[in-house]
Amino acid sequence: MNDHRPAPAEAASASPAVSSSARRSAEKAAEEAAEVRRFWGRLGLPGLIDVHTHFMPERLLNKVWEYFDARGPLTGGLAWPISYRQQEAERAAVLRRFGVRAFTAMLYPHKPGMARWLNDWAAGFARRTPDCLHTATLFPEPGVETYVREAIEAGARVFKAHVQVGAYDPAGELLRPAWGVLAEARVPVVIHCGSGPAPGKHTGPGPIARVLARHPRLRLIVAHLGMPEYEDFLGLAERYREIRLDTTMAFTDFTEALTPYPRRALPRLAALGDRVLLGSDFPNIPYPYLHQLRALERLDLGEEWLRAVCHDNAAELFGPV
Repeated sequence: MNDHRPAPAEAASASPAVSSSARRSAEKAAEEAAEVRRFWGRLGLPGLIDVHTHFMPERLLNKVWEYFDARGPLTGGLAWPISYRQQEAERAAVLRRFGVRAFTAMLYPHKPGMARWLNDWAAGFARRTPDCLHTATLFPEPGVETYVREAIEAGARVFKAHVQVGAYDPAGELLRPAWGVLAEARVPVVIHCGSGPAPGKHTGPGPIARVLARHPRLRLIVAHLGMPEYEDFLGLAERYREIRLDTTMAFTDFTEALTPYPRRALPRLAALGDRVLLGSDFPNIPYPYLHQLRALERLDLGEEWLRAVCHDNAAELFGPV
């Protein structure tokens, strides 16, 4: 009989290597957590609020990771290693070690019939994860107004919309009543509507401008600062008081190499300092979490701006966390 199990001596010699690797990984994680805490501690903050983190059913998240691994079209064909490929409980624990006081469960459907199921899952996740802002989603389909109302009544505090992945027109008639419900309820919507990392048929500022013309009080949080149409989305934020921008992946080395933020626009971003929110895309980022924070810091827009972006703006928008 062929027995491929290692001999006792071989097993003993392999064990220290495994333990050493695990120990180095744990030490590296502890060092990063300490650095993240030092970052917000220096600013005099009680912690961070991250409005753009991804939690979703594990099977679905694994599919998302497989898509990144395969360099699917919506990634722009980029190499995109996932830095925090861990189980749900450990990912939440990582954020807590960083001192993230509140985070979100950004989840999104790519076809009809998914949104209500995802909202049911997200409600359960919020119940077992008190530091997660109860998140919901939507898709242009019959009944969307009904399940958006139901999610709000169940306690949803933020919605996620993904125009690129969903490949839909946000200004289409099917979503019109749902936007009205959200505007009336004043529930924010984090929306990926910019054309990065790969454009879609309905991405860009045009469709969102049409939505806002109908619903000027809708609280949209434009993900990724609207990458790569940064200045167009700045213009919408300057025009509509309820528009906000999240920093997800912006100014990092990864993004700056592809779609750099125009330095001429930084004064405009600074002037909107009360409506810029920290987002990270955790865990689906190809670099350490700390890098996003340092990327914001090196803009040199001042500690007051950093405090507002990393905590205070979100605390004001969402209330007690």
